[in-house]
Amino acid sequence: MRVGLVCAHTSSYRHADGPPVGTRQHIARVAAELAGRGHDVRIYERRDDPGLPATAEVDGYRVHRVPVGPATALPTAGLIPHVTEFGRWLTDEWSGAWRPEVVHGHYWIGGLAAAHAVRETDIPVVQTFHSLGVEQLRHLGGDYDGPGERIPLERALTRAVDIAVAQCNDEVDELTRMGLQRTSVAMVPAGVDIAQFHPDGEAAPREQRARILSVGGLSPGHGQDDLIRAMRLVGDAELVIAGGPPASELANHAEARRLRQLAERAGVADQVRLVGAVPHDQMATWYRSADVVACTPHYSSAGRVSLEAMACGVPVVGYAMGGLADAVVDEVTGRLVPPGDVRTLGVSLRRLLADNAGRFAYGHAAVDRVRSSYTWERTAGALERLYERVVSRRKPVEA
Repeated sequence: MRVGLVCAHTSSYRHADGPPVGTRQHIARVAAELAGRGHDVRIYERRDDPGLPATAEVDGYRVHRVPVGPATALPTAGLIPHVTEFGRWLTDEWSGAWRPEVVHGHYWIGGLAAAHAVRETDIPVVQTFHSLGVEQLRHLGGDYDGPGERIPLERALTRAVDIAVAQCNDEVDELTRMGLQRTSVAMVPAGVDIAQFHPDGEAAPREQRARILSVGGLSPGHGQDDLIRAMRLVGDAELVIAGGPPASELANHAEARRLRQLAERAGVADQVRLVGAVPHDQMATWYRSADVVACTPHYSSAGRVSLEAMACGVPVVGYAMGGLADAVVDEVTGRLVPPGDVRTLGVSLRRLLADNAGRFAYGHAAVDRVRSSYTWERTAGALERLYERVVSRRKPVEA
C-alpha cells in the first residue's frame, strides 16, 4: 500500500518549537514499521533548513521536505498561513507517477494540509491529532498558549477526515464531543521501543536515598510544582527532574528558577535536583536509576513517559487522566491518583518507596503490560488494518 504521512511542522527533527519530540519520533517509527511490512511510505514535512536535501531515504521510507514558507523554524501560529500552499504542493506532487492510497495527517497543522491536498480526490484521510486544543485549554487554563485559530480549525478538520485516531480513551470521548461519530474514531495507542527501553542495562549514577524521577518539559503544565509540594510528605528521597534546556542553561531559565524557589519555600530544596535536557537515547539509564517515576502533567494524550518507564521495569505514580489512565493499571503496574491532589500524590509516593516487594511486583507487571499491549509492532499492525478499512470503503464496488 502507498501511504503518505503528513506533518507540516519541521523537516530537521531537531527544533524545540512545534510538536513535542515524542510526536516526531512517533511519526518516524510508524513510517519505519510500515515500511518493514512492505508498504511504500513517504513522509512530507516542511523544509526549514536550506542545507538539507529535498528528499532522503531513512529506514526504508522516503522523507520529502516541502519548500513552503521561509526555510527557518516557525512557531505553530506562523505555520497557519502556509497550510494552503503546503496542500497545493502535495496536490501537484501526487498528480504524478506516485499517488498515495491513503494519507495520514499528524498534528492539526499536518492534517489541514493533508485534507486540503486530497479534497477533490477519492484518497481517504486518517488523522492523528496527538493533542487537542480544547482539551489543553480545559486542563491548562491560563497556561494554554495555543493559537486562537487552533480549536475552530481542529473542529473543521474532524469534518474533513475519514477516521480520527485517538491515543487514549479520554481522547476518544473528546473527539465524539467535537462531533465525530464513534464509528469514525479508532483508538490506537503509541508504542514503545522495547529494544531501547528494557529493565536490563546501565543505570545513571544515584545517591543512596530513594529516587523519584520526573520527565518532561519545564513549563507549568507539566506539573513539576505539584511534585515539589508533594515532597514534604514523601520523606527522605530525592526528586530528579529531567527535561527543559541543557543543564548549562538552567540558571537563566525562568521556569527552572521558579521551581527552585518553590522548593526553597517548601523546605525541600536539598531534595530537588534539575538535570536539564537528557538525549532520548540516554533516557533508559535514567529510568532504570529510579525507584519510582512520577507522571503529573496537567494534560497528556499519549502517556509516553509512563510507558517508557514501565518498559524499563519501574513502577509509575501518576495522575489518572489521558494516556496515563490507560497505560498505568492502578495497584498492578503503579498507582493512579486524582489529578491535582498533591496530598494523595505525596502519600502514594511515600508508601510505594517504603514497599520494596510492591515496587518489585509492579515493575514486573509493568514490563509485561508494555510488551503485550504497547509495542510499535502492535501500533503499526493496528494502523495497517485501519488503512485497509478506509481504502476499501472508498474504492468503488466492481460489478
